[in-house]
Amino acid sequence: MSNVKKVVLAYSGGLDTSIILKWLQDVYKCEVVTFTADIGQGEELEPARAKAEMMGIKEIYIEDLKEEFVRDYVFPMFRANAIYEGTYLLGTSIARPLIAKRQIEIANEVGADAVSHGATGKGNDQVRFELGYYANKPDIKIIAPWREWDLTSRSKLIAYAEQHQIPIPKDKRGEAPFSADANLLHISCEGKVLEDPWVEPPEYIFTRSVSPEDAPDKATYVEIEFEKGDPIAIDGVKMSPATLLTALNKFGGDNGIGREDIVENRFVGMKSRGVYETPGGTILFRARRAMESLVLDRGAMHMKDEIMPKYAEIVYNGFWFAPEREMLQAAIDKSQERVTGMVRVKLYKGNVMVVGQKSPYSLYSEEIATFEEDSVYDQKDAEGFIKLNALRLRLGKK
Repeated sequence: MSNVKKVVLAYSGGLDTSIILKWLQDVYKCEVVTFTADIGQGEELEPARAKAEMMGIKEIYIEDLKEEFVRDYVFPMFRANAIYEGTYLLGTSIARPLIAKRQIEIANEVGADAVSHGATGKGNDQVRFELGYYANKPDIKIIAPWREWDLTSRSKLIAYAEQHQIPIPKDKRGEAPFSADANLLHISCEGKVLEDPWVEPPEYIFTRSVSPEDAPDKATYVEIEFEKGDPIAIDGVKMSPATLLTALNKFGGDNGIGREDIVENRFVGMKSRGVYETPGGTILFRARRAMESLVLDRGAMHMKDEIMPKYAEIVYNGFWFAPEREMLQAAIDKSQERVTGMVRVKLYKGNVMVVGQKSPYSLYSEEIATFEEDSVYDQKDAEGFIKLNALRLRLGKK
């Protein structure tokens, strides 16, 4: 790696990646290009440009990827109803492939021979980033400072920053209360005050939702229109993917929806406790399931449910660009051809309740399902159906 000439760094402008920027210059003696992706984290990104310029960076990329993020990553994943270990809607997992892909594209544009990221050696993100790098450029060199340097504590990082006159946010001078990662789909918090899973998370860590106890006493009704599995409009107003998810986040956050306190199994082997807020995604998940329940054939719906845990694990582990994910995606997308219609949801104090659904492709027949007298379903037919299904059970008791 000593012959690295130019590296593209995934740069947030925060303390850690600013230290990494300087460390790359000092240790590798290479030119650094910074790449900051706006995927809806809700932070002002121009300060990242100013800080990079202050540190002598000539090539600075700050790009708005929100629409691509939701359209090409979030929505395809939601078509699978992907949920990891029963609770996690994969908010962080789904952002990494896009960042990795664009980072490699920039490396190709500027003639860089390496890329770098700020993920630690204990987490999943190092895997997700690097699998994404290799999938898009197999011969790329990767620099992962947390696996190389001796800056193994917060105090050492602060000392390094002070030595090199790197601005230090005031809240980073002591021990940070927790670590947060945000994008348009969710925000996740881990570490420090959250490390004991017996201790309830303090209210101050939540930034995208009011407490369910403090949510309005009057329910909010929202109608979501779907076309081929994807949401396209809210309350009759058509919206772009990122605009629509932003609107759902507002509805969800105002009603205390989308909080999850999870102990999950990381791909690297350990268990970790995370507190997540996914307000809009939680509404979308419930509404999509309702839409599918109306239009999908039983066999197709149950098959989707069977492959979903595998799909979710693939995304969680960082294999978005792997052939098995693409294979499953093709099957999932085929199932969505008639997932078109309208779902009405009722939002109330942390709950999402489906209260209406309709579709031109509905398989629900009131004439057949009615408990009143009908002429299309002969209830006597059920006797033979039951006896045939009971045959193996009866034989097994002889």
